[in-house]
Amino acid sequence: MQKGDFVRINYIARLESGEVFDLTYEDIAKRENIYNPKVVYKPIPIILGAGFVIHGLDNALLSMAVGEKKGFAIKPEDGFGQRDPKLVRVVPKRVFREQNVEPRHGMVVDFSGIKGRVQSVGGGRIMVDFNNPLAGKVLKYELEVVEKIEEPEKQVLSIFEFFGVNKADVKLAEEEAEVETTPLPVELKNRISHLITEYVKVNGSVVKKVKFVEVFERK
Repeated sequence: MQKGDFVRINYIARLESGEVFDLTYEDIAKRENIYNPKVVYKPIPIILGAGFVIHGLDNALLSMAVGEKKGFAIKPEDGFGQRDPKLVRVVPKRVFREQNVEPRHGMVVDFSGIKGRVQSVGGGRIMVDFNNPLAGKVLKYELEVVEKIEEPEKQVLSIFEFFGVNKADVKLAEEEAEVETTPLPVELKNRISHLITEYVKVNGSVVKKVKFVEVFERK
């Protein structure tokens, strides 16, 4: 495998304790009693080296071939980073009152898009940890490369699939991609356009233009 390859992968992600925190297998999710009926369990499409997965996982996949299964231990510096004590902060209780929230230990809170977890509640001072819950932890992955996606149309569709857009119609010309889909946020369209023009090639030539045709349906 090399950077820029489109692949579809399965994985089981565990902490050193053996606790599963993420996976793509429905049967194992049920066996581990972490099954969520709202989640679609299936191999996920990614672009190697494009930031779809953590750095250590990207590097691990580069050493694999289609159909291969391997286990890897990912150090914190190649995962979600080391814990930063500065990200554990005191938040006045009045901030929670203003949002009609009663803080309690373990609660996940969101301050202007920045998520944290309540560590302790005492008097008028609430300790909130804004570190990623997986920061500072060694992560153990069982990886499987299911397939390599090589057709340009399927590569474009895989990008949309990664971002949860499962209904799209793609037409590719030499230097242009036209995509018919439901309305999408501007930020998402910009991100998808960048990935298409950066990684998708048609007959050896990069796609230089992405055109969105948005379809509005009456409900």
